[in-house]
Amino acid sequence: MAAPDILAPVTLTGRHVALVPLSTDHTEDLIAATRDGELWRLWYTSAPHPDDMANEITRRLALHRSRSMLPFAVLDPLIAKAVGMTTYMNIDSTSRRVEIGSTWYAQSVQRTALNTEAKLLLLTHAFDQLHCIAVEFRTHFLNQPSRRAIERLGAKLDGILRSHTIAANGTLRDTCVYSITAAEWPTIRAHLTWQLERPR
Repeated sequence: MAAPDILAPVTLTGRHVALVPLSTDHTEDLIAATRDGELWRLWYTSAPHPDDMANEITRRLALHRSRSMLPFAVLDPLIAKAVGMTTYMNIDSTSRRVEIGSTWYAQSVQRTALNTEAKLLLLTHAFDQLHCIAVEFRTHFLNQPSRRAIERLGAKLDGILRSHTIAANGTLRDTCVYSITAAEWPTIRAHLTWQLERPR
């Protein structure tokens, strides 16, 4: 049997979120989403400016065509609109390893069940359908909200890539690399499912 294609477009649907293949049809929703919290002003992360949204969507779609990224629009079913973006990226089809990254959400849906379920859907697809051996997450050393969110998932810190990249403002980024392995996945799945089901 042929191995599943990691880059095949797919829709992942839960109670609190839907992840659908990114398209230019999402442009206006995503412009509104990035204005929610003025996310482009956060120097330690990378959310597109409203004026650059169309170019960012085009860039991600081009990376999909070159088989290096699978981009999603993140939809909030309560308002039937896109409220963010996420991807599978740094895809290693041979070793079946991916990174969940290039993720941002409108401020109003951050730290909600939408984010938790989005990660659960992406991890479930990666491990149960794509048979990945590990899934990575990467973030700026100084992006404490992102680091806490990744650690709440149960991912473990593999290490820190020092002076890894040059940020848009010219500073050097130290990148924290986290991962969840296939062996850890059943426990992580139980943990995330419990988080979603517990009373709030």
